[in-house]
Amino acid sequence: MDSISISVPSLSENIRMIESFIDNAKEQFSLNDDIYGNIMIAVTESVNNAIRHGNKGDSHKNVDLSLKLKDGSIVFWVKDEGNGFDHTNLPDPTAPENIDKPGGRGIFLMKHLSDEVNFRDEGCTVELIFYIN
Repeated sequence: MDSISISVPSLSENIRMIESFIDNAKEQFSLNDDIYGNIMIAVTESVNNAIRHGNKGDSHKNVDLSLKLKDGSIVFWVKDEGNGFDHTNLPDPTAPENIDKPGGRGIFLMKHLSDEVNFRDEGCTVELIFYIN
């Protein structure tokens, strides 16, 4: 089973390294363009959340990204060193009172672009599953 991972300090400019990681995965696993686009947006959004919200932009804390091919899907795990969050009680970014608010759409996007999203370790780890077969 193929598995690859990367660990980056919590700096927003490291998103470029995450994009390269995803580009490499596209080549290595021959992902089609549709799933690649969804993966790129959902995974970079998840890493960005881990940097900004999980690790609070602390460059001494890392964000770990790993992926594995598993039973007709590609699974990504994004893990931060933060305190977690209550993922069961998030405001709906499409609600009228939230439409004009900046932010608050990351998890909404992840859920719509991934086939499955699971939160582990009190929200410190996000599992994003994309079906490829």
